[in-house]
Amino acid sequence: MPSLRRAKSAATRPADAEPDALASLTPTGPDASASLTPAELAAQRRKRRTGTLIATPGALYLLIFFVVPLGLITVYSFATRTSTGRTSLSGWNLNSYERIADDVIVGIIARSAWLAFLTTVLCLVVAYPFAYYLATRPPRLRARLLVLVMIPFWTNGLVRIFAIRFLLGSNGPASALSEAMGFGTFRILFTPTAVVLGMVYGFLTFMVLPLYVALERMDWRLVEAARDLYASGAKAFWRVTVPLTRSGIVAGCVLVFVPSFGSYVVPEILGGAKTLLIGSYVARQFQAARNWPLGAALSVLVIVAMLVAVAINQRNSANAERTQGVTR
Repeated sequence: MPSLRRAKSAATRPADAEPDALASLTPTGPDASASLTPAELAAQRRKRRTGTLIATPGALYLLIFFVVPLGLITVYSFATRTSTGRTSLSGWNLNSYERIADDVIVGIIARSAWLAFLTTVLCLVVAYPFAYYLATRPPRLRARLLVLVMIPFWTNGLVRIFAIRFLLGSNGPASALSEAMGFGTFRILFTPTAVVLGMVYGFLTFMVLPLYVALERMDWRLVEAARDLYASGAKAFWRVTVPLTRSGIVAGCVLVFVPSFGSYVVPEILGGAKTLLIGSYVARQFQAARNWPLGAALSVLVIVAMLVAVAINQRNSANAERTQGVTR
């Protein structure tokens, strides 16, 4: 009889019922399985097995290449560094985490956070107008512009950084143009400015794509309604467009700030010894200094900061989806 009742309810249900209304008619709760037929229960079990098989390769990949290394790093962060530079796992302690409070390390972390913040702001300022222009173009032109945005991903990142080093070098085109204009030699390489320029160049795409997705999915009728209510273009932008694309802004900022904060290649190639960031400092602890416990503790700190940023992004995305559901 339960199946007969479901068939009758399906027959009397409107054809254009919303998906949420259809989902509310599906049996849920502890008695849901009792109301299903054996064929339906078998179909559910097959669906669960199929989902498990599909998710198994990805789960194994994350387990082997993320969870296990993270566990090893965490264990080494509590280890002891002997007088000969070796790492001893016998005497666990918090000495490495206590050393993070040293003025030198705090200064490196603060410098890394500041340059990452500056990189994020510059990427947002540059990427938002371009993403706005991209989202408001005809589909054919939009596809071509998206290809141009994705081209940097088709080139090796190390090659691109060395290209920036050539452009900013004393013998590069930027210096030659500066001398031709009478400003003298262009000296910017191996400075924090060069590091910021390199990170903006390397991570700009990570800001453009989330902003484009948020703008492309936005309901532009709300902007038209604001203009019909005598709002100026600037006011409609700040009061309507920006709040509706907040999820893209937060996602782009997270995608840029996190790799910028722990960047290693860009500071090593463009920054030199005067621009030591947390990524380079961690690498030196594992290589030259042979202080694996301190390097592991700093790695755990960076990973925790990244996980917090990702959690903030996930929470903001969930709030944005609920807000869009209410407005629709």
